[in-house]
Amino acid sequence: MTRSHLVTPVQDALTAFTQGCLTASALSHTARNQPDLLAALPQRYADVLLGLLDRLESSALFSEESCSFSQKDLVDSLQMWVDKARGLLEQA
Repeated sequence: MTRSHLVTPVQDALTAFTQGCLTASALSHTARNQPDLLAALPQRYADVLLGLLDRLESSALFSEESCSFSQKDLVDSLQMWVDKARGLLEQA
């Protein structure tokens, strides 16, 4: 059995965020509090995730898109992270 289910809370939170049902802070909190997921992945995955979450939280401070904090790009990057993490866990 794969451990790809470990990604589900992050995917669910990301979906809720994109639908406007969850704040950036709540998404970040959910993603950061997945110790089993982060332990199951190589350290570089945790580093990338934490960096994306930091930027997403910072982008929430701006009312409009800015060139350095595009929420859409960050959400796309987070989705790519989720997809890659799920793929890696399915291979394990």
